[in-house]
Amino acid sequence: MSVYRVTDVIGTSAESWEDAAAAAVTVARGSLRDLRVAEVVAQDIHIDEGGALTYRTKLRISFKYEQ
Repeated sequence: MSVYRVTDVIGTSAESWEDAAAAAVTVARGSLRDLRVAEVVAQDIHIDEGGALTYRTKLRISFKYEQ
């Protein structure tokens, strides 16, 4: 029997949504073990006052609880 937890994380990047997603997974993997799935649930762009763009990707990730 296995038990999984699902949580949302948001990654950011000045380059692309793909880089933002990769950043989120990389950071989550640093503190969570046994990540199983990362599903993109939303993407948006933040535009600051100077016009700079920040790509944001929201991921729903699942990881297995250890017994």
